Amino acid sequence: MAVLEILEFPDSRLRTVAKPVKDVDDRVRQLIDDMFETMYEAPGIGLAASQINVHEQIVVIDVSDDRSEPLVFINPEITVIDQETFEYDEGCLSVPGFYETVVRPQHIRVKALDRNGEPFEMEPEGLLAVCIQHENDHLLGKLFVDYISPLKRNRIRSKMEKLHKQQPS
Repeated sequence: MAVLEILEFPDSRLRTVAKPVKDVDDRVRQLIDDMFETMYEAPGIGLAASQINVHEQIVVIDVSDDRSEPLVFINPEITVIDQETFEYDEGCLSVPGFYETVVRPQHIRVKALDRNGEPFEMEPEGLLAVCIQHENDHLLGKLFVDYISPLKRNRIRSKMEKLHKQQPS
């Protein structure tokens, strides 16, 4: 397994729309293992393949406190079940150190393939529902900063660009 580089906002590659996975094979399973290792090391609770510059529809999530509930979503399809929304302070491994309030549907249905290519369906609520929607946005080329005011987004962009200039290449 390997810890992979996570792209950071405002990197334009984060805006690339991911393509569906055609075959869930050993290459994809190895990528999933590397994604989990990268996510846990960061540390985070979710990671989309788009964030590591692999533009395929793969998401890994583990919202447990002890890293005991790893979930894999390949080619996820989300349907909103309940229009009721709630606010959640979201952060992102691609926008490290920043948290902003985002309003999302509270109850969704997701259909996807697991790490073995088997179809499954679930109806998460709360933090898991937020995380799935957040990571799925990455597959669509969207970031949580797209849900906040342009003023806040530009302030975060400026701070991230300044940080990137200070880091040695």
